Amino acid sequence: MKDILQEFDLLKENPGAGTGTTWLECGGEILESVSPIDGQILGRVRQASGANYDEVAVRASTAFEEWRMVPAPKRGDIVRQIGNAVRTRKQELSTMLSLEVGKIRPEAEGEVQEMIDMCDFAVGQSRMLYGLSMHSERPRHRMYEQYHPLGPIGVITAFNFPVAVWAWNAMIGLIAGDTVVWKPSSKAALTALATAKIIGHVLHENDLPEGILNVVIGSRDEVGEKLIADRRLPLISATGSVAMGRRVGQVVASRLGKSLLELGGNNAVIVSSKADLDLAVRAILFGAVGTAGQRCTSIRRIIAHKEIFNPLTEALIEAYKQLVIGNPLENGVLVGPLIDAEAVENMQRALEEIKSQGGRVLYGGEILSGGIYDVGTYVTPCICEVSNDCPIVQEETFAPILYMIPYETLEEAIQYHNDVPQGLSSAIFTTDLRESEIFLSHLGSDCGIANVNIGTSGAEIGGAFGGEKDTGGGRESGSDAWKIYMRRQTCTINWSREMPLAQGIEFGIE
Repeated sequence: MKDILQEFDLLKENPGAGTGTTWLECGGEILESVSPIDGQILGRVRQASGANYDEVAVRASTAFEEWRMVPAPKRGDIVRQIGNAVRTRKQELSTMLSLEVGKIRPEAEGEVQEMIDMCDFAVGQSRMLYGLSMHSERPRHRMYEQYHPLGPIGVITAFNFPVAVWAWNAMIGLIAGDTVVWKPSSKAALTALATAKIIGHVLHENDLPEGILNVVIGSRDEVGEKLIADRRLPLISATGSVAMGRRVGQVVASRLGKSLLELGGNNAVIVSSKADLDLAVRAILFGAVGTAGQRCTSIRRIIAHKEIFNPLTEALIEAYKQLVIGNPLENGVLVGPLIDAEAVENMQRALEEIKSQGGRVLYGGEILSGGIYDVGTYVTPCICEVSNDCPIVQEETFAPILYMIPYETLEEAIQYHNDVPQGLSSAIFTTDLRESEIFLSHLGSDCGIANVNIGTSGAEIGGAFGGEKDTGGGRESGSDAWKIYMRRQTCTINWSREMPLAQGIEFGIE
């Protein structure tokens, strides 16, 4: 661990606010970063105070005045350099991520690669910030729309994807001409500081102003509330729980700002009687237990046709029995720990509710003990059989619990599928063209992401990511998600000597 800290110039105690190269003298409480792998303290962060946040916000606002005037392709070149800098430190940053949040090494490396890929994507996008040209109803007039930099933006991220989700926002924000104030999860503080230091060197080498990319680690009361209420930040992008999103949305709306919310998922997979079961089992396994079930896109519900319900359940149980649970840095381990003891408690509480509501545990759910397991964060991924009307089915438990629900008709399956407050990701497994098309039509999935014959997690960066209903309605990453990070403007130019009004209105004096 000492070697990893030194790789990123991290100390035993680190300031929690800065620009990557310049760090503030912070006045908040000490935050200990504890590894869920073995309970060891990885390092400490002196959290930012409210005054520290204000200093960061001023720097971000000042830097915006200069950064917005850099041509977009030149901004893209800076992002290209950021991606290359992360490439050279991929293994070290992946290890830091695994140590702090417990992801298995392949997933941690995949997440850092996603940040690199996002940089590459943003470089291309920097030359494609297109507006439209429109025909005016008035003669000798030209109409078009264009996009301008928006301002300093606030980005709040969760522990489970501490760098990828931030990159979705920050890299697109940068090429849009925005500066960024990042409030990472306190459970991934060291990973955030390491990322900021990598990027800070790139900005410094290009002689760019301090404050383009900022990180501020602090409590909700000291920093979080100030950030979401700050009128200097026209956009707040927040990833986390539904409760958090409601608070962010309410505060940002009260000042007429823009919010981009990525909240809870309660994702389901419909498995048809015409599905390729081998394909379905492999997809469900990763979707349900990847990141120890702590993804917003994790598979929570399997809605399986009654004809294949039993063989599918048996196949999944056999697959679960082969899972290797342990230190995520070791080769061959497929499931690491939950983020902390509180997450384990929430899982156990949910299992008790399942039983009290008439469901039954078919496999797993135990807290593991002995050796490395004694830290209390390791569990056996769990498969349960429930009816769709169990209240617990409506909730998202951020843990590896999989609900098995039988259905008879596709219409019934889709009703079950949509009958939850969340609407992030969804999938159907079928070899029937009609079934897949119904699922993708407006009669089908009500989620922001809908897949056929692949699972609900592992979205590619090229598509816009986000969901509906309690998931928040925001979109990040690819497609035209860049537009929310910019200020849209409709322009009309009169190149005549006349002054006609729209809609044929006549107004004037002789």
